[in-house]
Amino acid sequence: MKIKIINPNTTQSMTESIENLARRVARSDTQVWAVTPASGPDSIECYVDEYLAVPGVLKEVIRGDREEGADAFIIACFGDPGLQAAREVTSKPVLGICESAIAAAKFIAPYFSIVSVLDRSRKVTEDVVSNYGAEKFCRSIRSTGLSVLEFGRDPKKGLEALAYQGKLAVQQDGAECILLGCAGFVDFVEDLSAQLGVPVLDGVMPAVKFAEAMVDMGLRTSKVSTWGFPEQKNIVGFPMFTKQELIF
Repeated sequence: MKIKIINPNTTQSMTESIENLARRVARSDTQVWAVTPASGPDSIECYVDEYLAVPGVLKEVIRGDREEGADAFIIACFGDPGLQAAREVTSKPVLGICESAIAAAKFIAPYFSIVSVLDRSRKVTEDVVSNYGAEKFCRSIRSTGLSVLEFGRDPKKGLEALAYQGKLAVQQDGAECILLGCAGFVDFVEDLSAQLGVPVLDGVMPAVKFAEAMVDMGLRTSKVSTWGFPEQKNIVGFPMFTKQELIF
């Protein structure tokens, strides 16, 4: 089994952290690898960042589907940028880490809170929670006020900020599980679980395990209508794609 993980931003150190975690949790007979797209922002914290990241994500899904023999794909950003479009360009399972984290949280706790990055990122997270119909399970979305890249520069400060907001979510908001709202937080899970006394989930781990299960079950993306392959048309202004890559 081959699972390709796409970090939608272009920060290679984050891609490496994601891959390291994925390899730890995957089965011994599962090949997982993470890639950094050739285009996109170095972090994703707003709508512009998300939309600019999508072409790079689609490029990597198409490459994995046609050239690399991937059996499933994971989009490793908590906003799940390009997830619906990615499901249109392949019949193989494509999972987002936010959708995966929410699904896993609902198995183990009646309510969860999300702790994420900048204040301005809250609306992006609210939208994705709403898209998955999970508002009634989400007690709060808390921000640390730190950017994605600040966490990379000062992990100790980042861990302290996550722990502080996580405690408030548990004590004041009634959260019984904490979701970490950034793929760059994968290295904080164990420390936060110990400090907060409730389950703490990043989205990468459940996405890997769900991807394995979907491949084991032989599930494919429905192509009946909504996620059918895109209609053929002329597309201009995207030199990163070859003409052949845009034929489905």
